[in-house]
Amino acid sequence: MYALAIIRYRKPIEDVLKHVDAHRAYCQGLKQEGLLLASGPLAPRNGGAMLLRVPDDEAQATLDSIRDNDPYTRFGLAQYEVWPWNPVFGAEDLDRL
Repeated sequence: MYALAIIRYRKPIEDVLKHVDAHRAYCQGLKQEGLLLASGPLAPRNGGAMLLRVPDDEAQATLDSIRDNDPYTRFGLAQYEVWPWNPVFGAEDLDRL
């Protein structure tokens, strides 16, 4: 299953930037696990987005864990909005990643 995560900053950008290295290291770990396909900040920089691929049988638990273990969540810097997503066009390209 695919999901889109929108991350909205809840603190000033100066506070968020203090934890950006920890967040990016966390994202790198998700990428190595095959859960994260792409991520990055929004423009303007008031949050970010993630494209995720999670196992169907553990989808909700995995998405909850991704949200809860992000340093941005742990430090109260951001709020996640997660949307399960069923791509129709281009799914075969995503499946190759």
